[in-house]
Amino acid sequence: MSTPRLSVVIATWNRLQLLGELLDALNRQTLPAADFEVLVVDDGSKVPVASELGKRHDAYALRVLTQQNAGAAAARHAGVLEAKGAIVVITDDDMLVPPEFLAEHLKAHDAGYTLVLGHIDNEPGLANKPLFERFHAEQLARFVARYSREPTGVRGVMVCTGNVSFRRDDYLRVGGFDRSLDRSEDRELGVRLQKAGARLFFAKDARTINRSDHADLDVWMTRNFRYGIYDSRIHVKHPEVVDADPWHFFFLVNPVSRALLLVSASAPAVGKTLSRAAYAVAERLDGQKALHPLLGRAAVAGATLSYGLDYFRGVREEAGSLPKAWLDLARHTVAHVKRKVTT
Repeated sequence: MSTPRLSVVIATWNRLQLLGELLDALNRQTLPAADFEVLVVDDGSKVPVASELGKRHDAYALRVLTQQNAGAAAARHAGVLEAKGAIVVITDDDMLVPPEFLAEHLKAHDAGYTLVLGHIDNEPGLANKPLFERFHAEQLARFVARYSREPTGVRGVMVCTGNVSFRRDDYLRVGGFDRSLDRSEDRELGVRLQKAGARLFFAKDARTINRSDHADLDVWMTRNFRYGIYDSRIHVKHPEVVDADPWHFFFLVNPVSRALLLVSASAPAVGKTLSRAAYAVAERLDGQKALHPLLGRAAVAGATLSYGLDYFRGVREEAGSLPKAWLDLARHTVAHVKRKVTT
């Protein structure tokens, strides 16, 4: 059997039905089946997927690895280690992929790019999903709009394992995913790959369709808090990368919101209360959006504020004290100003 050009790595956990639909979509790729393989890594699903996937008859080579639950980073790392292709494509188990997905990733690599971010799109049923899912969809839409115009402007901190590809040798050379990170391990890998000389590219036509089934608001808010913690740890690892600093986000939000974010970083308990209040108001606005489009936009803005309040609670948690948090902000402000002056 010839060596595949691409290896698709999919970490999965308790999503057998969605995973099966993704694997079916990979059968419809324009890239010949002999040119790629698929590795599914079951990260300790309650009902192991190996027996069900063993019944499949796919055109491509499918391998299934099973491990005790150790997190998505560990699962994806195990898959990359087993991959035979020179190029590794990573996507999530809740994605669907159109027929040209793999061919577009390979096209970008054949053009000389070595770290390719794909286009994460939303399924038609987005309007019926929780408000926080629509908040994420708007962030992705802004990303796509900007980097469709400047596809070589993407940076390592923007890497998302929902849709990314890289050279396996490059991945191994930099040490792979940092398995100590429970969140943002994809961003941190992107930073290391870029520092090692990766050529980045946004491939708009390498699309995945996000079918996220997240529905628990408390889980979402906890994740936002933890993103603040782990993004802070990433900045400690890469202090010279200005946009890896969690305080970088502070200067990207509406200036009106910044005072509330400072409150959250200064008094986390107050920030938690404010986050829940902001989201509750946002949901009320969302329920009235049929009356005027501006209400829907205001609802997403409220969800954005809720996210930021919890995120900066996490930043403060990792800082360990108020003086340290303020010092980190002051340091980043200086770096932010210098960067604006030089650019």
